[in-house]
Amino acid sequence: MKFLSSDLAAFFFVSREARANVRSLVTYLLFLGGLVGVYAVLFHVIKLYVEGEQHSWITGVYWTLVVMTTLGFGDITFVSDIGRLFSIVVLLSGVFFLLVMLPFLFIRLFYAPWLEARVRLRAPRHVAKGTARHVIVAQYDVLAESLIERFQAVGIPYVVLEPDPGRAAALVGEGVSIVAGENDARSSYERLETRAARLVLANCADTVNTNIALTVREIAPEVPVAALAEHDDSIDILELGGATAILALKRRLGEYLANRVDTGRIEAHVIGSIRDVQIAELPARGTPLAGLLIRDTHLRERTGVSVVGLWERGRLRTAFPHLEIPPTSVVVLAGTADQMARLNEMMPGGQGDAAVLVIGAGKVGQAATLSLKGKGVTVHAIDREEGALSAVRGVADEVFAGDAADRGTIERAGISRVASVLLTTNDDAMNIYLAVYCRRLNPDIRIISRITHERNVEAIHRAGADFALSYTSLGVEAVMALLRGHTPVLLGEGVSFFELPMPAGLAGRRLGDTAIGSRTGLSVVALERNGTLDTRLTVETILPGDGKLLMLGSLEQRQEFIDAFERGRRPSA
Repeated sequence: MKFLSSDLAAFFFVSREARANVRSLVTYLLFLGGLVGVYAVLFHVIKLYVEGEQHSWITGVYWTLVVMTTLGFGDITFVSDIGRLFSIVVLLSGVFFLLVMLPFLFIRLFYAPWLEARVRLRAPRHVAKGTARHVIVAQYDVLAESLIERFQAVGIPYVVLEPDPGRAAALVGEGVSIVAGENDARSSYERLETRAARLVLANCADTVNTNIALTVREIAPEVPVAALAEHDDSIDILELGGATAILALKRRLGEYLANRVDTGRIEAHVIGSIRDVQIAELPARGTPLAGLLIRDTHLRERTGVSVVGLWERGRLRTAFPHLEIPPTSVVVLAGTADQMARLNEMMPGGQGDAAVLVIGAGKVGQAATLSLKGKGVTVHAIDREEGALSAVRGVADEVFAGDAADRGTIERAGISRVASVLLTTNDDAMNIYLAVYCRRLNPDIRIISRITHERNVEAIHRAGADFALSYTSLGVEAVMALLRGHTPVLLGEGVSFFELPMPAGLAGRRLGDTAIGSRTGLSVVALERNGTLDTRLTVETILPGDGKLLMLGSLEQRQEFIDAFERGRRPSA
């Protein structure tokens, strides 16, 4: 009873909408009471002046309620036609006003809002006292959902702001660490212990992100603020607002996709770095590596570069020495800048004049086109919208207005002549369709695609794409790179970079004896000890107990590593 009374008090006195609903319900009850009073008076008039009977006022009210509720006891009835006609009117109005409208309005105006208010009260309004080193995410969206999965995997505390208390309560039931509050209000960040936070991620609209950055700067000047930027013009505004890191993800996505195309030049493309170690990709087609076993390439002896994996149609394979390098694969390499330069000197020069077809001239397509033209690559662009094409007209060598699914349009754009096609529309179904279509028209073409939802990764690869990358994965990797203090290393969907302390069970053992790759699927990139990274690892390398392993793989493979080698002890984040 105590909890019920407190809930009712909160319902009546806190919510303005609830007070308005209650006033409406009371108004209806007064109307209903007035209607019963009118019927009771008419009952007396008809009984007295038409049928000559005298009844008390209580009897009139009693008869009216018995008829309106359809109970029909039959102890008091009319015998005249006027009385019976009056009874029909009372009966029909009772069915409508008392049996239909009253329950509906009670549920709609009182009971349902009260239940909703109780649900809303489930969402916490602040974090626990003493919370520290946590990441604050400004709103719950697809990026936040993927980040939460990564945070939980590596043990990073987090909290998400949600303006809608009802949705916040639902997310609490799903196990999300969430707090109800406006994501641009000072009071919200004060209740989130922002001064002790590790990072604030502003992942709302550009205008809201600017307000968030300004608000956090007032409360916690030393806490880093990472802000997403939808438009390039917003970058300067966000920096002036106090954001310490600007994540222009759509521009980055276009640039990452552009790095994966076949430009005709045979060279290793650096896609990220870990301190002094660069991670690069090298398409095997046309190189001396195609068809060789990894151990027969002798790259480590000749250049110092290590092969850490092979991409084959969206799947990263562990680089075992006996693994053959198919011509259709992409070799993942690790080494220093000097070592990468020595590797490129070994490669044939290539023609360097292969054209790229960009389908979709939105923000991602525009960024990809600018990146490719910066490398001197010939670019053809297709889009349905003339307005989108205007942004790349003057940058791309040729533009074509029309539907890429139309064979005439895509053939005029050169689908049979280009070396790569880049699918950058924001419609996964369309990208999957176009991947099948392009593969059918040109079986040898390299297809790079953007995706929106991770559930479509397998489908886009089955459709024929050689590489796919999503906005969400790029955002997750960018945020994790900020937390780790290095540039993002993004190989592809589902593949991430992990830095794990050496398990006690592996200390002092030869790397070849651990079977890390065969047991977990993770690729060991480097070994860190005393702040120094070593990428020249062999099966004879002895693993030090005070070192760290730098590896590439999926979250599932990381968990398999923990289960296999940590013996129940989780590594630190």
